[in-house]
Formats: sequence, structure tokens, C-alpha cells
Amino acid sequence: ADDKKVSDLIAQTKPGWFSFEYFPPKTDEGVKNLHKRINRMTTLGPLFTDFTWGAGGSTSELSLQLTSWAKNEAGTVSNMHLTCTNQKSEMCGDALTQCKKVGVRNIVALRGDPPRGSEKWEATEGGFGCALDLVKFMRKEHGDYFSISVAGYPEGHPDNIKEVEGGLDALTPAEKRRARVAIEKTTGKEIVTVCRDPEWEIEMKYMKEKADAGAQFIITQMFMDPQVYVDYMKACRDWGINIPVVPGIMCLNNFGGLERMTELCKTRVPPGLVEEARAANTTDDAFKTWGIEAGVKMCRAVLDGGAPGLHFYTLNLERVVVATLLGLGKITPEQAAACQTGDADAKSMVSAQGITTGTKARPQLAGNKPLSEV
Repeated sequence: ADDKKVSDLIAQTKPGWFSFEYFPPKTDEGVKNLHKRINRMTTLGPLFTDFTWGAGGSTSELSLQLTSWAKNEAGTVSNMHLTCTNQKSEMCGDALTQCKKVGVRNIVALRGDPPRGSEKWEATEGGFGCALDLVKFMRKEHGDYFSISVAGYPEGHPDNIKEVEGGLDALTPAEKRRARVAIEKTTGKEIVTVCRDPEWEIEMKYMKEKADAGAQFIITQMFMDPQVYVDYMKACRDWGINIPVVPGIMCLNNFGGLERMTELCKTRVPPGLVEEARAANTTDDAFKTWGIEAGVKMCRAVLDGGAPGLHFYTLNLERVVVATLLGLGKITPEQAAACQTGDADAKSMVSAQGITTGTKARPQLAGNKPLSEV
């Protein structure tokens, strides 16, 4: 049977819902562990469950298998990412045909990241040039069968975020609100990076085109400053983009991950947050406790600011997500306890792209538990 459409569910569900995103693991054992984890987390009542797609279609078969399994066996509405990176348009066409066969009808249309080892994204000959091409193709070939979502970048796309000489003083008021200020570790120099207003305008025009072509909601890139999300939602409305803007919530599992992800995505970090995180990084448990509190605070702020729901980047882990939902009052203590019983499996899952969710070398700190006990 055909799945429910996420776009319809969002329209029918009162604000405050939540959803979970997972990535395809690299090993068979990882897939088995993920199945168990999804079965547990589905009992919490997510609006939908979401699966990523590797650069160049490197996980295409597994992404589709997981999405189909989640819909047809785990009993959760499923959403699959589809990118046009490093692959011909036929590959996207084939993937959509396969989705229809198994009743999967929710797709996140993405350009995608460059393949591993490539610095710069380039269109493949015979492939789509951008997510807009993919949205148009889906509507032309499949009408309204699919619910289509797209990515949004509250601080600007990382490709357009550049270092600014002259620092914050050189920025407009709007730029200052989304700028990242970081300290260069070796020199101690303050580095300001931002998507400047002319590039921002191009991005908003492009988002409007994606919405007009048939995209039905936006899932944002991770952010750490809730005001950035609220500003972005308002910017969308100002540009006549009247589709839901769903905040992507990154779970804070360890300090190394926070540093890596914010650097990679060029994410603005609110003043004092890194210092707080560093101070909390005495043990794994202490950091996770802080990460949960910080997550609850940020989720409350975006919901108060008008977010329709919360889309959690789980990193294939559950402890922080579950505790955050409990802190928000979205699940009961009994639901949380039932989920946490199996949290020992797969502490450091490796995605098919080789991204690891755990830190390779943990600092030797007093109170650190063996990974098997965390």
C-alpha cells in the first residue's frame, strides 16, 4: 500500500510533532543494530522516519531498503533523501520507480555533497545540475504522487559562507545576525565568516523557485542559534515562500562532534556556548547531560518561535534524542525507559560514507566509562 504523504501529515498535525533522521550504516551488523534502534524509537511516535542517501548514490540500494523496511515492516511513515550528486538522471528516475513499487512516496530532493575526496561539487554529464531540476523532474514524471521536501540553509549555503576581512564592523545588521565568529586555534585571531547579503538574496530566490516548482516543505541544515532559524522562517515568508520550514536539530553527543560539525557546516554558535560545552566536557555522561539541557532549551526556543515540529539528526544514536524529548514533555518517562534499555548497541556506527558517529580517540578523563557501558 502507498505510504501517507508527510506534507499531508504536517498540514493535519498540530505544531510540536517530531521526526527522526538516520543514515545507512556501513556493515550488516550496523544495519541490524539500526533496525533494533528504529523499532524502539518508533514506539515514541515520530511523525515520520527519514533516511539519507550517500554522495553519488553510494548507498542508493541500502537507503531504499531501509526506507522500505521502515514503512512496510517497522510501521512508520518513511521519507528518503535523493541527491543528484555524481550520478546520471536515470539513476534518480530508477530510484523513484523503485520507491513507487514499494509504496514509498516521501522524498527529500537534494543536490547533495561532493563525492568523498572532491572539494567542489560539479554536475555530472547527463545528470541534474541542482535540486530544482530534480523537483521539476519529479513533478513532470510523477505528478503529485510524491511529497517533496527540500533543504534550507538558515545561515546561507556553506559554499556561500566566506571569511570577511574587517570582521563584524564590515557587516550589515542582517549579516551580523547570521555571522559565525570563531577563534583561530593556532594564532588566536578572530575569524568572521558569513553569507553576504547579495548571495543570500540569490539563495532566497532559488528557494522560492523550488517551492514554486512543487516542493512542499523545507528541512533546515543544522544550526545552534535559535534566532537564526526564526529569522530564516521570517525571511521565507517575506520572499513569498509559504511552505512549512522544519528545523533540523543536531543532537550534541560529544564535544569533538560539536566542534567538527559546526566547523564543517560553518555554523554560527551563540556567544558562550562553546565555553559552556568545553566546561561540561569532563566525562561522556557530563557532556551528554549538558547536551540534553542545551537541546531542550533550543527546541523550546524554535517551537516558541513558530516551528511546526522538530526534525532530529539522530546520528543513529538514541540517548540524547530520547532525553531531549522527555525534557520537552513530548514522551512519558515510561516511553523513555523502554527506549533506553538497549542503548548499549552500536555506540560508534560508521556510515557508508565513512562518517563515524563516535570520536576515534576519547580524552582520558577521570570518570570515563568504557564505551560498552555508556
